[in-house]
Amino acid sequence: MAKVYATGKRKTSVAKVWLQPGSGQIFVNGMTLDQWLGGLETKKMRVMEPLLLTKQDKSVDIVATTLGGGYSGQADALRHGISKALVAFDEDFRAILKPKGLLTRDSRVVERKKYGKKKARRSPQFSKR
Repeated sequence: MAKVYATGKRKTSVAKVWLQPGSGQIFVNGMTLDQWLGGLETKKMRVMEPLLLTKQDKSVDIVATTLGGGYSGQADALRHGISKALVAFDEDFRAILKPKGLLTRDSRVVERKKYGKKKARRSPQFSKR
């Protein structure tokens, strides 16, 4: 099987993911997953979730590039991209990943500021006099 490509997104972050058969190595932006996320164990667990659910954590290699946003958004974008790549790799994984919500793009983004408001919804304090 050749390389499989997928794109994952979250907030303003984008992750480009290439998945191929291998030994379970994950490289993000030229670094290993441990180097990239440092001590953020919960983020590592979120990134690994689709691989652990499909039991592919030791049988596929992942090379990814992420850009935009911060570590949290990038980690979730990577998780989304890995899920999409796994489905492209083997269509049977869809039945495992879809009920867990891993194939759905989390579309929550920061609401824009409106004119006449202090923030997106906060109005200026009312003054009677």
